[in-house]
Amino acid sequence: MERTRYLIVGAGVSGLAFADWLPEDDYLIVEAEDEIGGYCRTVRRDGFVWDYSGHFFHFRHPEIERYLVERMDGRVLRVERESRIWYANRFVDFPFQRNIDQLPEPEYEECLRGLRERGGEEGVRTFKDMLYARYGRGIAEKFLVPYNEKLYATNLARLDADAMGRFFPHVRAEEILEPKESGARVGYNATFTYPEGGAIQYVNALAKGLSAERLSLGERLVGVNLEHKEATTNKRRIRYDVLISTIPLVSLLDLSGLEPDRETLSHSKVLVFNLGFDDKGPRGLHWIYYPQRELSFYRVGFYDNIFGSARMSLYVEVGLPREADVSPDARGALKARVLTDLQTSGIVTGQTLVASHEVVLDPAYVHVTPRSIVEAAKRRAMLAEQGVHAIGRYGAWTYCSIEDNIVEARALAERLAAPS
Repeated sequence: MERTRYLIVGAGVSGLAFADWLPEDDYLIVEAEDEIGGYCRTVRRDGFVWDYSGHFFHFRHPEIERYLVERMDGRVLRVERESRIWYANRFVDFPFQRNIDQLPEPEYEECLRGLRERGGEEGVRTFKDMLYARYGRGIAEKFLVPYNEKLYATNLARLDADAMGRFFPHVRAEEILEPKESGARVGYNATFTYPEGGAIQYVNALAKGLSAERLSLGERLVGVNLEHKEATTNKRRIRYDVLISTIPLVSLLDLSGLEPDRETLSHSKVLVFNLGFDDKGPRGLHWIYYPQRELSFYRVGFYDNIFGSARMSLYVEVGLPREADVSPDARGALKARVLTDLQTSGIVTGQTLVASHEVVLDPAYVHVTPRSIVEAAKRRAMLAEQGVHAIGRYGAWTYCSIEDNIVEARALAERLAAPS
C-alpha cells in the first residue's frame, strides 16, 4: 500500500493551488479525468477556443494575478466588460436594476412604482423575498426573479437571502433614481482578464511548479476509510495523513460511507453548448442575459468579441434541475432548440454552424439555503476532525470565485504546514 502525507483529490484550481503552495513535496494528486483543470478546461476545435463554460477572471488580490501571469505563456487580455440584457426586443445595460430608465416608458413607470411601494427588508430570509423587498415588484418580476430562476433551476424562495454574496450586483434605490454617468459599469466583473489560450492557461500556471510523478490522471476516488485514513481509487489503495478533497461534498460523503442529505445539499446542472459559426454576429458584446422563460438559455457569451476573431464563437448556458435528463438524445433535442432560440433572439441571422462542443456541469450552481449552510458547515467540520478537508466551490458547497478557491487553498496549505 502506498503512503503520502497529503492526498489531494482533484486537479482543478483548488487542488493544484493547495499543492503549489505547500512548502514540501510529500503529496499525491489523483484526478479522475485524463487532464487537469476541472471545470476550467479549454477545448480547441476547428480553429475555435472554448472553455467548459464562460470563465473570466476578476482578481481582488493583485499579487495572485501577478504570480499566475508571470508563469504563463502568451498574452493575457484585459477587457472592459460589455454586457447587456435582452428585454422588450431591445438591449438594456447590465445590471437591470440600475438601468430601468432604458425600458419602454410604461414599464419604467411600473418599476418606479414598485420601488416606492416596496416593503422593508426586516425579517427577509430568502433570496426571492430580498429581491422584492429591495427592488420592488416591477424590477423583481421583469428580470431578477425569472433570470435567476433560470440560472439556479429552482424556486428562489428556497435560497438564502445572501446566496450570491458579493457576486450579486446590489444597487441602492437612491442610485437607481439618481442620474448616472454614461457607460458606467457596475458589478464585481466590470473589468476582467482572459488569456488568449483560454482559461486552462491559469490552471497550467498553478501546475507549473508541480512534480509530474506526483500527479496521477485517470485515477478516480472510489472509497475513503476515515478511521484508518485510507483511500481506495480505481487503481490502488493509498494511506494518507491528510486528505484534501475538491470533489463535490455530497460525493465525498457518499464515498466515506456517510449518507448525504441530498434534499438539503441540492444543486442545478448546466448544459453548455460551445458553438462556432462561419461569420460574425453581434459585435462589441461579451455576454447577454436572457430572462425570458420561453428561451432555453439564460446567458450567451461571445469569445470572438474578446479575441477579436472573424467568426462568431459562442458559449450558450442552459440551466437544468438536478434530475434533468442529459442523455445524448436529450442533449441533441436541446441543442436543436438552442439553435432555434438563437435565431429567434437575433443572434444567428443566417450564419452557418461549422463546429460545436457540449459539456454537462453537474453540479453547476449549488443551492445556498439556510439549511444547506448549516448542513455543509457541520459535515465539513466533522470531516476535518478526521483529517479530511473539503475545499473549493463544490467541496465547501458554496458560491465563490476562482480566485477565492486559490486564497482558500493557500490558507489551508499554510495552516497545515505550520509547526504545531
